[in-house]
Amino acid sequence: MKSESSCPIYRADKGETQKNFPLEDGTVYSRRKGFQPFSAPPIEDYVPIVGEEKIEELRKLAAKLKGVKILEVNSTAMGGGVAEMLYSQVPFVNQLGLEDEWKVVRGTEPFYQVTKTIHNLLQGKKGTLTPDMIEVYHHTQRETADIYLEDHNRYKPDIEIVHDPQPLGLAQYLKRPNEKWLWRCHIDIEGDTLKANPALWEFITFWADFYDAVVFSGAHYVVEQWPLQKFIIPPFIDPLSAKNKELSSGEIAKVLDKYGIDHNVPLLAQIGRFDPWKGIDTTIKAYRIARREVNCQLVIAGGMASDDPEGGAIFNRILEDTKEDADIHVISLPEDVQVSALEVNALQRAARIILQPSIKEGFGLVITEAMWKGKPVITREVGAIPIQVRGGETGFFITSAKKAATRIIRLLEDSDMAKSVGEKAHSYVKEHFLMPDRVADYLRTFDYFINDELDKNSIISYHPWFKLSKRKG
Repeated sequence: MKSESSCPIYRADKGETQKNFPLEDGTVYSRRKGFQPFSAPPIEDYVPIVGEEKIEELRKLAAKLKGVKILEVNSTAMGGGVAEMLYSQVPFVNQLGLEDEWKVVRGTEPFYQVTKTIHNLLQGKKGTLTPDMIEVYHHTQRETADIYLEDHNRYKPDIEIVHDPQPLGLAQYLKRPNEKWLWRCHIDIEGDTLKANPALWEFITFWADFYDAVVFSGAHYVVEQWPLQKFIIPPFIDPLSAKNKELSSGEIAKVLDKYGIDHNVPLLAQIGRFDPWKGIDTTIKAYRIARREVNCQLVIAGGMASDDPEGGAIFNRILEDTKEDADIHVISLPEDVQVSALEVNALQRAARIILQPSIKEGFGLVITEAMWKGKPVITREVGAIPIQVRGGETGFFITSAKKAATRIIRLLEDSDMAKSVGEKAHSYVKEHFLMPDRVADYLRTFDYFINDELDKNSIISYHPWFKLSKRKG
């Protein structure tokens, strides 16, 4: 079954509809304004998962930061890993007694075309930024700063975290002397790529110079040339969110029925943005090769994000390319955040194998989600994926569709192997990539800037960082 979503209006906890979400000034969440359209479970509910000791450590860190105001800024309230994390992180941090607000940039389609180009260039795609592109970017930063300014001066945040390149330019216009601004870079960025593209290097470095620090997802992303303090905090999942909580067999079956997916045929799935870097074509080829020897079906599902102008075109191309195959289900997920999250959860839990053969990947939270659900993941050894996947132990690396197909066949024929890898994957995520642990990392970083204290669990290295591939052997 090929399915396009009916695009229902997003309804949050308190009944806000899409027309006033986010607010006109870009606010997605603000306790101060009484605008809290979503929530996280009570802190105590995480104790059975991560343990009392870790939750108590979180509370102690938060107590040291009492009165601190935080502002998170990114490009979209719906779609993508950053929004996914902030939906849980922001209300969770507020429950800890700190004030954490979230805003998004109000960009136009030309602006998002430019920022997608920046994103692609940072990940190594050939090309350059034209003067017109740079002017579009400057204009949107100035316009957004004008929208933010009055409210920003009222709120007076102590810490501002700006996610990815889209809102990077805001610091020049909004930063006050007593504020600390951190740039959180989630993408697969390489110092060599920047050096090979002088115009891109100059552009990014100009904006980065207004920041106090940059936060990377992994050691091998660190751009040592930037004269900024550098922190490493991996992304995370919320184990109790709608996308990751346990589901009943009835809830899973309801989603499968909605999209005409056969309950009795082994299901393969790739879930995430419709993006040229995600390797969706490799997944389709691998499925078609594997299906010659084993009975299986494939789901390719993803949502559309306002900051990704390529998504719709890629979705339509895949829909056209697979229209003759009734066993490939191409799904554009609903815009309703909660409904979409539950459907992703159900599809991942129904799947026997998750594929994510990305060509470039900042981290790959869909991999983390799949591993948490005990699913074997077939992926590529790129970006920060090796931080999560240990080849043959918590997942599998492939280099081609043919090798992916071989792995699919083996896993479908050897259920004990699939189960063993899935169990190890779940344990690895539990140990390293759950929200309470990584929020603690953020609080330690804030403590460093606010109280000039370095937590005993912090790690400092003065050794230059290099890409993993350069350190092998």
